[in-house]
Amino acid sequence: METPIGPLLVAATHEGLVNVGFRADEAATRRAVASMGRRLGTDPVEDAARLVPVTDQLEAYFAGERKEFDLPLDWSLITGFNRRVLRELATGVPYGAVVGYQGLADRVGEPGAARAVGVAMASNPIPVVVPCHRVVESDGGIGGFGGGLEIKRILLALEGVLPAPLF
Repeated sequence: METPIGPLLVAATHEGLVNVGFRADEAATRRAVASMGRRLGTDPVEDAARLVPVTDQLEAYFAGERKEFDLPLDWSLITGFNRRVLRELATGVPYGAVVGYQGLADRVGEPGAARAVGVAMASNPIPVVVPCHRVVESDGGIGGFGGGLEIKRILLALEGVLPAPLF
């Protein structure tokens, strides 16, 4: 789907949304779909109707009309500590708020795991909906982002955390 942050690949299973991929040109989409098929152990099937709730909610989010997502999520591409961290992020860091890597580590009961939280953010298969863009450095820095810092800044500006980019 086309969005203000570029084309996104959205994929769902019978369980729910399983993947949101940035920079979804034709080649990237082909690679991502093949990888998901291998990891999920099934051949992908194009079913646009299954994705309508996802695309509708993402469009409303990017238009500033939606502050939270109400979608079933399929967590099967993420396990263990990373899943715990991402679930906490999805339920505990609302629109317009941010949390530090250390703060998120503390929330999941692993105070020594701030760097591992960064790894969990980098492995998030459902960015935007599971808002890893809301995780920042404790010293006020923006931190990293798998989609690139420009996209992270745009998302944080959309949510009112940062000023809108000038150009």
